[in-house]
Amino acid sequence: MDFLIEYGIFLAKAITVVIAIVLVIAAAGGAAVKSKGQHKREMKVEKVNDRLTEFKETLEHAVLNKDSIKQLKKDVAAQEKADKKKAKASAKTGATLKVKPRVYVLDFKGDIKASAVEAFRDAVTSVLQVVNADKDEVVVRLESPGGMVHSYGLASAQLDRLKTAGVRLTVCVDRVAASGGYMMACVADKIVASPFAIMGSIGVVAQLPNFNKLLKKNDIDYEILTAGEYKRTLTMFGENTEKGREKFRADLEDTHELFKTYVSERRPSVDIEKVATGDIWFGSRALEVALVDELATSDEYLVSACANSDVYEVEFKEKQTLAEKVGLGVSTAFEKSVEKILSELNVSRGMK
Repeated sequence: MDFLIEYGIFLAKAITVVIAIVLVIAAAGGAAVKSKGQHKREMKVEKVNDRLTEFKETLEHAVLNKDSIKQLKKDVAAQEKADKKKAKASAKTGATLKVKPRVYVLDFKGDIKASAVEAFRDAVTSVLQVVNADKDEVVVRLESPGGMVHSYGLASAQLDRLKTAGVRLTVCVDRVAASGGYMMACVADKIVASPFAIMGSIGVVAQLPNFNKLLKKNDIDYEILTAGEYKRTLTMFGENTEKGREKFRADLEDTHELFKTYVSERRPSVDIEKVATGDIWFGSRALEVALVDELATSDEYLVSACANSDVYEVEFKEKQTLAEKVGLGVSTAFEKSVEKILSELNVSRGMK
């Protein structure tokens, strides 16, 4: 009898939890419909100068004695007072205070499909609304081993938008910008690479397995019907012909020529026939063949920029929908509720 009572209590609690989940999910679904059409990404902007100042002050307070910290505070207060006085004097005379140039920092971390291009195009569009082409600069921290031609063509076109607008563009490569990654990098006015960053790989590759012999061995027929002589050249399951292979090779060569032309137009100082072999160069070697312009890490470049410019990191991140947020919260709450119910039941049984 006691067991039935305990089981009834457990069942009632479980039903209550399930009903609550259903109601919350229904509400979330309604909210998701209302928010349909809203932008899927949210912008995050951080001033790098402020972050560096915070790092500096935190370390100073950790390593300096009280007298030195006190003096630092006095110096900072005196500088702030002088700046305010200067601003007031300029306001009285009608003079315009000199505004620092700005550096906008964008990140692109590429995979084989260049998936980051969706957020990157939003970042480029946003910066183009506010950038002063006469004195500002855009820095792209780029990392990509390359991937699909059409995807990286679109990513490179985003950088071309900045150049078309007359904006000074610098690409910093700390690890790798090869193949499609270099297609993007070559658009820049200046490429800055770390000494061992992988650069180049100006080539085109395609590969696919063919299972036709395996199918024949097992008496499996495979048919492919096309309209158009070159609608399908090589296939994974059909029997490939030398004519199909030749057409495929011709397409690869044509893509390679387009790649070479693209790089040559943007970096005329490069001996394209020498570097467009599909080979890669580490940063210091890439400098020797004019694939890059300067050896430094992105950290060095941006810290240096902070001395005379206001530097802003601009990033777009995917938003979680309300349904996703609620779903995660409900899942966690459900797990905790079940754990609590089972715990109470076990304790109750132990007391018996």
